[in-house]
Amino acid sequence: MSAPEPTMSHAGAAEAGLLVLVDPVARRLDGESVRIAKDVLSAGAEAKICLPEGPEEFARALARRGHRRPVIVGDDGALARAVALLHRGRELREEELSLIPVGSPGTLAVARSLGVPASAVQAARAVLDGAVRRLDLLVDDSDGVVLRGLRIPAAAAGVPVAGTAAWAGAPSVWSACRSLVRTLVRPPVGSAYAAQHRLRVEADGELLSDVDRLVRDVSVASRDGFAEVVVRTSGGGREPVTARARTVTVSGADFRYRADHRVAGPVRRRTWTLQPEAWGLTVPR
Repeated sequence: MSAPEPTMSHAGAAEAGLLVLVDPVARRLDGESVRIAKDVLSAGAEAKICLPEGPEEFARALARRGHRRPVIVGDDGALARAVALLHRGRELREEELSLIPVGSPGTLAVARSLGVPASAVQAARAVLDGAVRRLDLLVDDSDGVVLRGLRIPAAAAGVPVAGTAAWAGAPSVWSACRSLVRTLVRPPVGSAYAAQHRLRVEADGELLSDVDRLVRDVSVASRDGFAEVVVRTSGGGREPVTARARTVTVSGADFRYRADHRVAGPVRRRTWTLQPEAWGLTVPR
């Protein structure tokens, strides 16, 4: 986060109007929290409630928001989806987003780290009475976005987990399929592949690690207008290599990475660029 304190009041929320986008997973998991959040928002502002059933409906509703301020009711994946759509439409810097966190605990870690209240009621009140905090964004060379940070672990990353089932059918069926695929793709414990990568890591053009060095873990996190990079290499007693940069490039053999709520890849090369204060999120004052 580049701004530790809220920077803008929302005293005029009622005049602006709200577009409340309710994620379908949130409706299935906790309909009562969704209902309470809608009641709080509708009592404090003119609120248009949208119940999209798929990603296309979600995108259309967001695109047709007019002057209404978007409020996402859902988990980290739903928030990231909205940020990505606004970024690709080159509307993100001018927009102010809010999140009412509804989801399983494992899908709300990003929301917690960004200062969104855990309670749906408190988050709804923050939408009406809170302030906008400007936040950094990591954008990759395929126009993907990372809200908080990413990791390239040495072990196989498996398959997408939290957030990717937002438009899936029965959660139990998805969970069973996910477990099966993990079993099929995970390398044996102790295998060479599971223990290390051969990756080239560059930060603003400076070489932090090359393919001749075995890498156990790479992490990149946005902080105070820079991307903080940590590279952990194999070998006893080696200290992590760290750097602060605006651009980070990782290349080498096929690798997967975990970005916020999801697993992506495999890719052979990916560059992330830090965009300072690229988006605004409503948090309590």
